[in-house]
Amino acid sequence: MVRTLLVRGLLLGLLAGLVAGAFAFAAGEPRIDEAIALENAAAAHEHAAGAAHEHGEEVSRGTQKAGLFLATGLYGLAAGGVFALVFAALRGRVGPRSDGGLALAAAGTAFAAVILVPFVKYPANPPAVGDPETINSRTVLYLAMIGVGLLSAAIAVTTARSVPGGPWARWPAAVLAFLIPVVVASLLLPGVDEVPDGFPATLLWRFRITSLGTQMVFWASFGTLFGWLCDRAARPAPAPAPA
Repeated sequence: MVRTLLVRGLLLGLLAGLVAGAFAFAAGEPRIDEAIALENAAAAHEHAAGAAHEHGEEVSRGTQKAGLFLATGLYGLAAGGVFALVFAALRGRVGPRSDGGLALAAAGTAFAAVILVPFVKYPANPPAVGDPETINSRTVLYLAMIGVGLLSAAIAVTTARSVPGGPWARWPAAVLAFLIPVVVASLLLPGVDEVPDGFPATLLWRFRITSLGTQMVFWASFGTLFGWLCDRAARPAPAPAPA
């Protein structure tokens, strides 16, 4: 069963990754082109003013756009494989009893813990935003928020299982248990604001919303497909027709 779930997660993760890549290509690439144009304009201005400037596009935009689908496909493979293993461990132990319901709940939890929590504190930025010298510290802070999200999800699940009463008592307790460590970590961890003066606010937020939307498309399509196939596989085979 674990092998079947793993293969299912890998294949559906790849498919959902390509779907998310198509969304990112249609909605996100124009924003990236605009940001790169602003970066090139600023670099040209500095060069014209006499600043030392070395500029060469190591990878063409056409290659980068083609590589987008490779990146989202590989992301889908990795995320789908990990999800399948976690799903196999949770199956029949926590969450909804139906495989489809558990798949949707687990996908929603993964999106909230791994994507939404760090995004709220450290949203994605387009090219030309961010200091290259702080990339290591920003990566550590982002990974720390992912860890907080995963820990908060584990606390929420434990709380939901331990609180007596029906869903009207368990769900509010689980949501509160999830939010408390997230809010505390958001207040304690330092903020990062490296948006240069004059950068268009509309372009910035369109890029961020598109980045979040790409992840939403991936997890929504993956959770739906994974749950649908799990429910379909769990259906009893139809009885043979009498001779």
